[in-house]
Amino acid sequence: MSDTFKAVLLREADKKVTAAIEQVPVTDLPDGDVTVRVAYTTLNYKDGMVLNGIGRLVRTYPHIPGVDFSGTVETSENPDFKPGDKVVLTGWRVGEMHWGGYAELARVKGDWLVKLPEGIGLDDAMAIGTAGFTAMLAVDTLERHGMSKDQGEVLVTGAAGGVGSVATAILANLGYSVAGSTGRPEQADYLRDLGASEVIDRAELAEAPSRPLAAERFAGCIDNVAGVTLSNLLTQMKYGSAVAAVGLAGGNDLNTTVLPFLLRGVGILGIDSVMCPKERRLQVWQRIAKELPMRKLHHMIERHKMEDLPELGKAILKGAVRGRTVVEIAGG
Repeated sequence: MSDTFKAVLLREADKKVTAAIEQVPVTDLPDGDVTVRVAYTTLNYKDGMVLNGIGRLVRTYPHIPGVDFSGTVETSENPDFKPGDKVVLTGWRVGEMHWGGYAELARVKGDWLVKLPEGIGLDDAMAIGTAGFTAMLAVDTLERHGMSKDQGEVLVTGAAGGVGSVATAILANLGYSVAGSTGRPEQADYLRDLGASEVIDRAELAEAPSRPLAAERFAGCIDNVAGVTLSNLLTQMKYGSAVAAVGLAGGNDLNTTVLPFLLRGVGILGIDSVMCPKERRLQVWQRIAKELPMRKLHHMIERHKMEDLPELGKAILKGAVRGRTVVEIAGG
């Protein structure tokens, strides 16, 4: 192992965060019982916030961002892992509170790692990443609540983004009728290729509802937007249905009434992929291996290098990134 490794390093000066590619001493790696040679990482909305110093998600600098990564175990003091194991990490506030995957090496707690399920390679693991894991966790949670494909149309908001793209592909593969909502009409063909049977203009849901209940329309929803969009779609949910709330691209406020909950039994199911317990995490990864159509996954990928990450972090905050972004670190 070399004495240094390449990484995207964030520094803060005069309350401004800057990102640069630097060589970092291996001795600076944080505490952990497993060291991983990173093969691939990816880009999530939260990564964009961290790269640009938004939201005070990072409190201590210098810092290596990257909320997920896949790679090969290099050294391990954890009995569950040995050198050569192929692993993936999502969540656990890595990339925020703990140095993350935008680096050639990462040192973490073994309890945060998942061995790659059979059939998923290191690059596929990051094509899936936090976004894909969150999407499958949302689908699984809705089905545990009672959602089934014979109940009607399922809505995915922010459908052209990372979570939305994977959610659309999974739902369609499971036989659901999927309505994808997006503010980018040029992505309509892309969403139909993923399996959406209807594409809805974001503007239809972007205004505050005019009354507390509208006509029943959706049998389930995976919502990446929140804000006014969530307020609006709650009025259109079918009796006994639920919304899986996974994001806040439209803001974290929610102005609504209790009527959808009291008169239609509608539920809001919070989806937390960050601190999801390991047993549940393993179950979700097994479902991903079986039920995510890899052909569609490959269709939604854009590939980049580590050096592209600072600019990509700006682009994703502007809504200019489609689908999944795979960033090659060492490959494999």
